[in-house]
This record gives sequence, C-alpha cells and structure tokens, in this order.
Amino acid sequence: MKATRLMAAGVLMGLGVMAMPAQAETVLKIGWTNAIDSHYGVMATTFNDEIVKRTDGRYKLQYFTMGALGGEREMLEAVQLGTQDMVITSTGPVGNFVPDTRIVDIPYLFRDYDHARKVLDGPIGQEILTKFPAKGLVAITWMENGFRHITNSKRSIKGPEDVKGLKIRTMENKVHMKAFEAMGALPTPMNMNDVFTACQTGTIDGQENPIPVILSNKLYTVQKYLTLDGHVYSPALLITGKSFWDGLSAADKTAFQEAAKIALVANRKKVNSDEVDGMDIMRKEGVEIVTSVDNAAFQKAVASAYVDYNKEFGEANIKKIMDVK
Repeated sequence: MKATRLMAAGVLMGLGVMAMPAQAETVLKIGWTNAIDSHYGVMATTFNDEIVKRTDGRYKLQYFTMGALGGEREMLEAVQLGTQDMVITSTGPVGNFVPDTRIVDIPYLFRDYDHARKVLDGPIGQEILTKFPAKGLVAITWMENGFRHITNSKRSIKGPEDVKGLKIRTMENKVHMKAFEAMGALPTPMNMNDVFTACQTGTIDGQENPIPVILSNKLYTVQKYLTLDGHVYSPALLITGKSFWDGLSAADKTAFQEAAKIALVANRKKVNSDEVDGMDIMRKEGVEIVTSVDNAAFQKAVASAYVDYNKEFGEANIKKIMDVK
C-alpha cells in the first residue's frame, strides 16, 4: 500500500511538472526616429540579439522605427508613464526631463570623438546617468549620433556671417537655440519627424544634424548645401522606465547592461562608417560640401552664449569636461 501511494504521488508530481508552462517571453517595445538600417537601428538590433542570448529568450525587442510611436519627446513621456518600454533618443529633448544632460550639448565643448567618448564613458558621463531615476527614467547607456553639421537650401556657409537670417531647424533644446541665436540665425525647434517635409516645402531654410542622421533621413535629397562645421557633438541615450527596471532581477539588469555595452560598440562603429561613406553618397546627389570652415570665427560667434552656459552649468564644470584628455 505504501509503495502504491508513493507511485501515485510520483505520477502526480510528474504530471505537475509537465503541466507547468514555459517561462513567458516578454516583448519590449522600443522606438526611435531613424530607419532600421541607421546607427540607431544597428544599436537596437545588436542590443536585442544580446538580450535574447543572455536571458535565454525571456526578453526580446519589438522595433518601431521612423517615429512610428511619435517624436522623441512623446516617446520619452510614454516611457516615463510605462506605456512604452524603451526609447533611443538624442539628448535634444532629454534636458526637459533631466536638466543635467544639457551640459553635453554646449557647442565646441568636445575636441573630437575620442574626447567625447572618454567624457561619456568616464566619471563625468556616468555621474549624469545617475540623475535619471529621480525622473522616473533609467538611462542604460550613452549612445552616439556624431558631430552636428549645418545643411541648407539657400547658400554655401563658410563662416558664421553666412548663417545670419537663415531659418534653421534645431532640436527642442535651448542650449542649441542660444548658439544659433548668437550666430544671427532664426532657430526653429521642430520634431524630427517633420524636418524632411519642412525642408522640402521651404518652411525652414536648413537644419543641423550629424552625418548619420542626415543619411538615414535622406535630408541630402532636399538640401543643397552641407557645411562640416561640427559645432556640437551629439550624444544619444538608450532609456527605459524606472518601474520596468526596478522589476528586473539583479541578473537581468546585468544582462541588459552588458548587452548595451556591446551594442554601443556597434553603434559607434556605424557612426564612424557613415562619416566616411556619407560624403560620397551626398556628393553623388549633387550636394555642395564645404569641408573647410573658419572654426575660430564660429567659436567667437557663439561666445556670447557661453555667458548663459557658465551661469547655468558652472564655469568649473564646463572646464572640467574640456580638460579631459
């Protein structure tokens, strides 16, 4: 009798194990404003592959490209509310949520890519990321857009005097707007989703973006002139909601962070290749490219804006970034 009871218990336990469902796959909605084959898309697809591998398929991403879920500001709000899981965004609208990020948008703050990457990967950049949770957001990693350049449909720009009077689309970022105001331009903040049409119809004369963004949005087809002035280094961020992040196990948080590190390498590699290939693509489309500009004159033109930057961010904090070797 005892053996029979034990056998029955074993059968029931076996049935119980068989009846247990496999752990559910969680699909995370991630959105951005560029194409799937852009530097953002390379980041997202690499990130997804690494997450799937590191969590045994328990998490995967669902992509929403070209602003399908809205502009960057709208997507940030959705992530904050928990109606969207993740967003890849430029720093443009992020300062409206986490003001500390605005310091990295100051014109002529970074000497080159090596300098910018050392700052963001180092103590200064990582300290800024700690400011996000208080705003209901978690910045998993810095990313990259590249150095920003000016395009327009009116004239070749070789110095700041050529910018005067031009209606230039900027991000929804007062740091950038102050710089263009100082140059005598008419800065026009606009959702990235609307920029192509605005250039095409002449609502704006020009815009400013890194080469990878100009390429992925095909802005070179509606702009005749490109000036490689590199006035601002433009970082990007991979952001999720604090409530989602807090619900992850310690092991899964580590998996997401490690996946992001690998994806960041892919993102920066794509930016590097776009910088090289982009010139040939645009020249073939008939874009006139100014490669030599009066950088000293541009820096002098925005000097008045530094009075406000020093007040807002602290002159010592700006110098600390500039001094990173």
